[in-house]
Amino acid sequence: MDNDYELIDSGNEKKLERFGPHIMERPCFQAIWQPSKNEKVWNKAQYIFSREGRNLWKKRGNDDVWEIDFEGMKLKLSPTDFGHLGLFPEHKMLWKWMQTQIGKLTGEVNVLNLFAYTGCATLAAAQKGAKVCHVDASKKSVAWAKENAALNGLEKHPIRWIVDDALKFMKREAKRENHYEGIILDPPSFGRGAQGQLFKIEEHLMEMLSVAADLLKKKGKFLILSCHTPGISPLVLKRVVEQIWPGKKLSSGEMIVDGENELPCGSYVRWSVC
Repeated sequence: MDNDYELIDSGNEKKLERFGPHIMERPCFQAIWQPSKNEKVWNKAQYIFSREGRNLWKKRGNDDVWEIDFEGMKLKLSPTDFGHLGLFPEHKMLWKWMQTQIGKLTGEVNVLNLFAYTGCATLAAAQKGAKVCHVDASKKSVAWAKENAALNGLEKHPIRWIVDDALKFMKREAKRENHYEGIILDPPSFGRGAQGQLFKIEEHLMEMLSVAADLLKKKGKFLILSCHTPGISPLVLKRVVEQIWPGKKLSSGEMIVDGENELPCGSYVRWSVC
């Protein structure tokens, strides 16, 4: 099977998904409508995550780690304490757009992937021949991303694996006058860097984008900014980005999980010169 993911249903602030052989029920605050499937379908969930009281998985499945094929990539999945699995399917639309931009370019293409998590966007860029700098504050996430690279035969591809605070790393790159053709940012609402640095999207996003402008000013061909922060809409992201890059033709919208009923999962804005 080339695509081991399926959005089965959503509603009552939950979503029901299939990741390979396993069916997952997880919270989804956007899904305020009623489910379209009956209770019998929802009762097939083998892994159920709840944030009530404390983050907790209820498991009827035996696998703590498994692999799936998703959009031409092999990925390792595993339930985490935050209810994540190592894959955000809604990002697929942005990876495909990025691959199209990379395909239009000639010569060496360097991509900076910030808050890079388990490396799906890194792999998507590498599959198109780009050199990638993968940055995440979590040592565990970077190790996971390296495993995904190996699963896809990309362990020897020119990827720099960096465990660091994203903003601190960007500032060092700017001082070193390193420049990129493309930058991908998927900042969290709140987080801590590798040395405990505090990140709040409302306080640090403008500064981060200003540094990104320095890293793109000589060779920049595209930017992708996405987030899942409640209240930060596509228009909010667009207003922020157009202040940093006035005159750029921007595209913004909601990230969508495809399925029988589409599910909105966060916002994005992007630009390219191609």
